[in-house]
Amino acid sequence: MRRISIQTEDFDAAIELAALEALGGGGVASFTGIVRGEGGLTALELEHYPAMTLPQAERIVDEAMSRWPLLGVSVVHRVGRLEPGARIVFVGTASRHRTAALESCAYLIDWLKSHAPFWKKEHFTDGAARWVEARAEDEEKARGWTR
Repeated sequence: MRRISIQTEDFDAAIELAALEALGGGGVASFTGIVRGEGGLTALELEHYPAMTLPQAERIVDEAMSRWPLLGVSVVHRVGRLEPGARIVFVGTASRHRTAALESCAYLIDWLKSHAPFWKKEHFTDGAARWVEARAEDEEKARGWTR
């Protein structure tokens, strides 16, 4: 199973997990990202260029599936305007063993965060808005996975 979706609509993490669990492996790992609302944030706007974003996400998933013995991967990433508390991203992996599921899930979220072409703009209660800059610590985490 290999599911990759870039979408505006919300997703149900329980449905994604159930699909991975149905594969019959011994371990399922997941990460769900949520919009934080601190500092007066009223919305997070995510933009992307589909012709770049989906192929890059596919490459990242393919790399994970070649590095770990995975039975399945599910990646769902939302775009559009999201309010605090909204789900942004789901990454789930299934394998016969927990180590492969846990490591591949961490790899996927680290690489998606730093290498998938999404642009984020924060909107605040005072009307201000700003583009989110790439963070060095995200790049460092991704570099930690290089062979």
